[in-house]
Amino acid sequence: MARIVTVYNTERDAARLEDMSYIRWFKISAALAALGHEVDIATAEHKFRLHQPIHEMGPGLRRVPLSRVRWGAYDCVKTLFHQGFTTLTRFGGGGHRFVISKLGSVVGSQDTDGIYFYGRQRRHLFATQRRIAATSRYVTVLSEPARQLWIAHHGREDAVLLVPGAADRDVPPRGEDPYPDREPVRCLFAGNVYTSRTQATANRVLIEKLNRLGALLDQRGARLYVLGPGNVRMLDPRHVTYLGSVSYHASWNYLQHAHVGVLVAPGPFLHNNESTKIYHYLRVGLPIVTEAGYPNEHLVTESGLGHIVANGDLTALADRAAAAAAASWDREKAVAFILARHTWDTRAAVYDRVLRAQVA
Repeated sequence: MARIVTVYNTERDAARLEDMSYIRWFKISAALAALGHEVDIATAEHKFRLHQPIHEMGPGLRRVPLSRVRWGAYDCVKTLFHQGFTTLTRFGGGGHRFVISKLGSVVGSQDTDGIYFYGRQRRHLFATQRRIAATSRYVTVLSEPARQLWIAHHGREDAVLLVPGAADRDVPPRGEDPYPDREPVRCLFAGNVYTSRTQATANRVLIEKLNRLGALLDQRGARLYVLGPGNVRMLDPRHVTYLGSVSYHASWNYLQHAHVGVLVAPGPFLHNNESTKIYHYLRVGLPIVTEAGYPNEHLVTESGLGHIVANGDLTALADRAAAAAAASWDREKAVAFILARHTWDTRAAVYDRVLRAQVA
């Protein structure tokens, strides 16, 4: 088995698990530990004490201080997103012999339709990718379009791992109703709406679409709820109820008490960044209505639990959402579909095969 350390950023609240990037970080780390590897999650939290800096999180899984990591003690370093590789380099681990770099979006050498990073920000990310390509043994991407884009710019086809998002195999039982009111139909958008600092265009488009969708749902006797992090200052409270950002554990209860899960896209399509919320809606048997444009939207039809409408047709999305809430669905089939193919342990198995083959 391998000794692995996973690295993302220097934020102080990593273990809160509200943003999907942190959730994926901890879930994949835990899944690797469950497969028998020794996994340390290197974080920069205030809570670390000088004499007891290591937090045991379960068999084979620990949280350790980023500033005190001895990179050479590990068989493999796994970084998350462009920022994770930058963090590794900043803290002296960039020369490690076995680095796996996971990316969310792959960017091109020029601004590209469907990739919502532009100009200086996109150039900075691309420069990071070039360093990753030069030093990491493997790069992990979410979708086939991402894989093709990486190969087109950086080559090394055999060094690309395809590891999409996932959902938990075991989820908390349905608890008390967490919603603030008793609207007849609850349409839930659960996920990050970004900020002006991270993805300004995506934030603006998502908020505009959610406001329009909320107004259309009001006309159909339904209410739109938004759950998750990001800049939500421009959400219209007349038509949209913002539920705040809650822990991953608590978020399941919101999904379990919703009637329909909805998705709107930050543009005409997403070139290579999928939607993780699709896995989570399906995991609890929540019918989905989504705008077209996501690389993994096929899961909606494959699972038999929802509809895809034309991108930009929010009227159709509202109509379908209202109808979906009243329809009869084979929810158990959709749950079984996710459990069979799209859990965190299934994703970790991709890394496990690589590690077993290359770590003595």
